[in-house]
Amino acid sequence: MQILYRFYQLFIAAPLLLLVTIATTLTTIIGCTLGNARFWGYYPPMVWSRLMCWGFLLPVKVEGRELLNEKQSYVFVANHQGMYDIFLIYGFLGRSFRWMMKKSLRNIPLIGKASESAGHIFVDKSGPKAIHKTYEQGRQVLKHGVSLVVFPEGARTFTGHMAKFRRGAFQLADELQLPVVPVTIDGCFDVLPRQRGFFFLTWHPMRLIIHEPIMPETRTTDKKAEDIREASEQQQSAERSEAVQRILERSYEVIMRDLPARHQGFVSNLDQ
Repeated sequence: MQILYRFYQLFIAAPLLLLVTIATTLTTIIGCTLGNARFWGYYPPMVWSRLMCWGFLLPVKVEGRELLNEKQSYVFVANHQGMYDIFLIYGFLGRSFRWMMKKSLRNIPLIGKASESAGHIFVDKSGPKAIHKTYEQGRQVLKHGVSLVVFPEGARTFTGHMAKFRRGAFQLADELQLPVVPVTIDGCFDVLPRQRGFFFLTWHPMRLIIHEPIMPETRTTDKKAEDIREASEQQQSAERSEAVQRILERSYEVIMRDLPARHQGFVSNLDQ
């Protein structure tokens, strides 16, 4: 059966989906250049992502979309199992959003240009100024009512287990007082683990589990206005840092809870 599936991938699905990929990237680039990047940067890639799943006969199960308010912006945070995470989220999240993605992805022919045209944010870690610029781009996206999708691990897993979460996405959500939505991705590691590269998929069901939004902690809880004014900047900063850490830890726990037992537990990722 595996031999037949590989034959199908190589001689039927891959050639057709390559043509679809080229058509999608060109449509996105041209559409975004002419205007309305919010439409052209989301719908063509959404259809493309679904076809990348359906074309390779991969079953997809989505849970929790009913928990979202279509008029609310969110910061979505998900574990990073593999390359198919992108297709799973883009195709089935059901929300217009912008990615925070690795700067190196800009170098992928056509896809990198399409991502840039759609307004996705390339994470530059070359120095403090570059990191600040990335952070500011994320802030502007969220201020304009668009949601943001982030992989807080920053790198795909080598083992299927989750590594540590970085704080950037959670700090943005706290600063703008936006809900954080944990998202569990399961099955993508089995379809295409990182060490294999983009070559011959393994048939395996994939799940996208959207959890209940975690509301930001209000900064004025149980405090009088005069008390807040008198509080030192250092104290306020410490309180905000603790609030960010609590939401980060809660998101981590929620995401891990729905992973299969074989992928439970923390495993460090040296690529972070």
